[in-house]
Amino acid sequence: MSIELIGAGLPRTGTLSQKEALELLGLGPTYHWVNILADLDQVDVWNRAMDGEGPWEEVFGGFRSTVDWPGGFFWRELIDAYPNAKVLLSVRDPEAWEPSFRETVWNMGHGENLIHLLSSARAQIDPRWRRYVALVERMFWSPEGTFAAGHEQPQQLIDAFVEHNEEVKRTVPADRLLVWEVKDGWEPLCEFLGVPVPSEPMPHANDRDTFLGRVIDGALASIQDWRAAQSPGAAMS
Repeated sequence: MSIELIGAGLPRTGTLSQKEALELLGLGPTYHWVNILADLDQVDVWNRAMDGEGPWEEVFGGFRSTVDWPGGFFWRELIDAYPNAKVLLSVRDPEAWEPSFRETVWNMGHGENLIHLLSSARAQIDPRWRRYVALVERMFWSPEGTFAAGHEQPQQLIDAFVEHNEEVKRTVPADRLLVWEVKDGWEPLCEFLGVPVPSEPMPHANDRDTFLGRVIDGALASIQDWRAAQSPGAAMS
């Protein structure tokens, strides 16, 4: 099994809906950010990828497609590693994308907000989560990250979003690339992939709630486990 489709669109462009759609179309399993949140041990292999190792068969063994980050961060490397794979650039109105991205991915690492505070608290007691937070920092906000040019102001995020999309369009050969929004529906996606249009409606997964739920619920569970381990009864058992 090999990667047949590479998702190059940034997070918060309907990528969880894309994952479900691709799996309905027979291009699953589809790798997505939720795979890391479900198995934080995968952080180590992605750090190796950030170091330039390119462990793609190790990462994607058993998968037929990938959408969202971290796979999308490496779209340049992946189009070379999988020369027969098509590329899906999911897009969205930049003005609508920016607050959606800020309320989720950005807030997890910045500001006085619940998701950041809970994530930081979990990082204090959960080494695996601490490594995950460091990977997110490295992929997005560090000098090697997607938003290295700046991210504090809304326009900085928007500018980076637009430039990312334009670079993908400049780089990927036109016959390998589909620029697509979830609201475009099945037809252009199925035509691009050469598969029949399914009878089911296009999935519309709530990836905002999924993201926030994974981060918040995971933090609360870790804090509760840590607190239980500190109790006198736990120390005596």
